[in-house]
Amino acid sequence: MVYRPEEGANKVQRLLSDVETEVVEYKSAKNNFDFDDLGKYFSALSNEANLRHADAGWLLFGVRNDRTICGTGYRKEAHEPSVGLRKLKHEVALYTNSGMTFEEIYELTIERQRVVVFQIPPASFATPTTWKGVPYSRENESIVQMPAFKLTAIYSQARPDWSSQLAYDANVGDLDSDAVAFACEEYSKKYAPRQRAIEGFSSEEILTKIGLLIHGHVTNAALVLLGKPESTVFLGGIEPRITWTLYNSANDVVSYEHFEPPFILQVDKVLGKIRNEKYRFFTDPNTLFPEVAQRYSPEIIRELLHNAIAHQDYRLSGKINLLEYEDRLVFMNEGSFIPGSIDAALAVGYKPPYYRNSLLAKAMSKVGMIDQNAIGIRNVFEMQRKRRLPLPTYDLSNRSRVSVSIYGTILDEKYSQLLASFPDLDLQSVVWLDMIQKGLVIEREQAVSLRSRGLVEGRYPRLIISSDVANAMGKQKEYVRSKGLDNRICKELILELLRSRPSSRLEVLNAIDHALPGALSAKQKGERVSYLLQSLRKQGKIYSEGATSAAKWHLQE
Repeated sequence: MVYRPEEGANKVQRLLSDVETEVVEYKSAKNNFDFDDLGKYFSALSNEANLRHADAGWLLFGVRNDRTICGTGYRKEAHEPSVGLRKLKHEVALYTNSGMTFEEIYELTIERQRVVVFQIPPASFATPTTWKGVPYSRENESIVQMPAFKLTAIYSQARPDWSSQLAYDANVGDLDSDAVAFACEEYSKKYAPRQRAIEGFSSEEILTKIGLLIHGHVTNAALVLLGKPESTVFLGGIEPRITWTLYNSANDVVSYEHFEPPFILQVDKVLGKIRNEKYRFFTDPNTLFPEVAQRYSPEIIRELLHNAIAHQDYRLSGKINLLEYEDRLVFMNEGSFIPGSIDAALAVGYKPPYYRNSLLAKAMSKVGMIDQNAIGIRNVFEMQRKRRLPLPTYDLSNRSRVSVSIYGTILDEKYSQLLASFPDLDLQSVVWLDMIQKGLVIEREQAVSLRSRGLVEGRYPRLIISSDVANAMGKQKEYVRSKGLDNRICKELILELLRSRPSSRLEVLNAIDHALPGALSAKQKGERVSYLLQSLRKQGKIYSEGATSAAKWHLQE
């Protein structure tokens, strides 16, 4: 609820008289307060309010930690209400998920002092509030990135799954027979080798195993994947659709086509509409022979369309769009971006905390359309990197829509040449280089990292990709030697050694010394190897025999 001025003053008095809780924070903010810190407090107090079932979180400026009034000059203006405070709502919404912002901001006079009170709404159901893609929470007097147990508590809040709802007026006869046969065949290919009994199952039994039928009733997911085009009438006004649109060089519509369910059969038909000509390009300046490839990888197109089908928020009654321009494809689907940010989605080991359409996603996994054990976004980035083409560009400016562009041409030959010269360059560095070739500004620290390896040149922020590949190759080797290879690669080296023979810690250290950072002392290298061995042991991949100092490490069979 929003309070009237006199009610707001009474609310503040109650907050000051109560024992401070995790949903209330006091700050002096005598004249100013860092905007980024304000956003982190917004995220933390919103999440704490959700976890504690509070109707709001509260941030008070002009109040000391001992809850005495000191007054604040934060965004103070000659007249009230402050225009700067009103603008703050919009400014904060730009960096939170789903555009969340303050429920209200109050300018109050208490004990003849100005107090600014921020009323913060609790995090949405089963969705942590993030600031610049990161969820925060309180830990005593500190603001920290939200720990796993709190994230789990929010994500595990039961969420409605539209795809699992039953379409009671529909029956198996409303499903397309070819789509049903294809789904059953794909399911059998995947599971029959391990479960021979599946070979004798009827189609309805297999659809029940997939989850598309529940006690003989047709689900919404079944109608999306397998339903006849006219069966969407049973979805209560929701009409799933994929629309392909072709544009010319002037961005005028040249052609378009709609694709209705069954989506399991439509993806390849959409793929067939795309003008995927052969493309000749040079990535090696020392050869006269170009590489020849299709503009777009069919695997990437399928991956993005399948992800759009799985993550589309069908309740918004929108459609999945595939826009074909002369130099790129743009995929658009309705619904917020679940990872929150591209950085989060690309993090090693990331898995979606939940699926918007859980039953639909599981069914698509069972028939081989998506892999729930991998993150499709990272796969697409890796595939484009291997093709030495620009990485996907995600537009998340609309909080209720995800748009991703895939380029089918080279933007900067130097970028492609660098990727050809450094096939093992880490993905994060490739992302930064891709931003530079697209004219985007990277962080200063990121620029320093690239410059130290000779990968970029020019004055920050107007950087360009280095044209001196030979010099860059030498600096990259130097960089890898000083930084060392990451833990994942070091663990692989250890496992490779133990496949050949059991080894002591000292033998492991000698074997992987070249992969450890050159700046480490002998003691630090020993500690790093001990950490790696213990980590592999906890993962169940290796075990030790013998006394601690002379123990032999073995590969777990």
